[in-house]
This record gives sequence, C-alpha cells and structure tokens, in this order.
Amino acid sequence: MLEIQIARLADAPALADLFLGHIDAHREYISHGEIQMGVGEGVVRDGVLEARPAADARKKWMKYIHEHIANASFAEVWKAVDDGRIVGFCVADIEEDGDVPFGMVCDVLVREDYRGHGAGGLLLQTAIDWLRGRGIRDIYLESGKNNHAAHRFFEKRGFAHVSEIYKLG
Repeated sequence: MLEIQIARLADAPALADLFLGHIDAHREYISHGEIQMGVGEGVVRDGVLEARPAADARKKWMKYIHEHIANASFAEVWKAVDDGRIVGFCVADIEEDGDVPFGMVCDVLVREDYRGHGAGGLLLQTAIDWLRGRGIRDIYLESGKNNHAAHRFFEKRGFAHVSEIYKLG
C-alpha cells in the first residue's frame, strides 16, 4: 500500500539513487535548478542546451538533500513508500527573497513503473498542504524545458506556465 512519509537522513542514499538514475536516463528533467546547484551541467551549442549530470552530482545532491531534510523550519522532504520501498519523493521549501515568502516545489519524482498510480499527485498535494499550512499563498515550481509529461502533470493540478529561463552560451 502506498504511503507518503517524511524522509529522514537515512533515506538520502536511496533518494539519491532514484534521482541520479532518473536524470541520467532522462536529461530533459535537468533544469536551471540542477545546473545552478552543480548537480547538472548545461552547455549551449548552436542555441540548444545540452544537459547531463555533473561528474560529482551525487556529492552535490547529497549536500542539497541533507540540508532540506535537516531544516524542517524552511523545507520538507517526503517519500512515497510502497511495501517498504521508496518509489518517489518530493522536496519543497519556503523562500524569503521576494516581497513576501513564497513556496517552491523543488522536485517531484516518481519511479517510472509507479507513474499513473497516484504517487506523484499525493506527493505534490502533500507539499502544497505543507506550504499552505505555513501561510504560504504563492507556490512555484520549475521543470526542465523538454520535460513535457511533467508539464502536463503540473498543469492538470492547477499550475500555470509563468516564465522562461535562458542561459548564456
């Protein structure tokens, strides 16, 4: 039975395996967020971004996920668990560099064989509820440019396309 649980530091290696395995197989997941944090690399060739995981992606992602798990005052990480196995996760945090604090859904990732069974929707709704429970009204997320399946998933849940991000070559 699928359950959504708060992730713990002991879950970080399994979350990293899921995340890094996915971005290695699906480069379209890599967005400016992964590139800015150094988990992904992006090279612009002839006006087209070529993205790939960074050589030290695991080290950098483990630092990121540890910070988010350890700082429940501004961030939370949830895992989707089925029969004791992590099948997805979601990361959200509260940003305070705007006019008012806003929420950011940093990652929603579900194993391919579990997609279409509700895990992603439950994870995303858990993040939204957590942010709303902290008084957050504006909630954003970002997604890789060609991650069209994710875009449809988010739009079905009420998110609207707001802007484009460009990287100088």
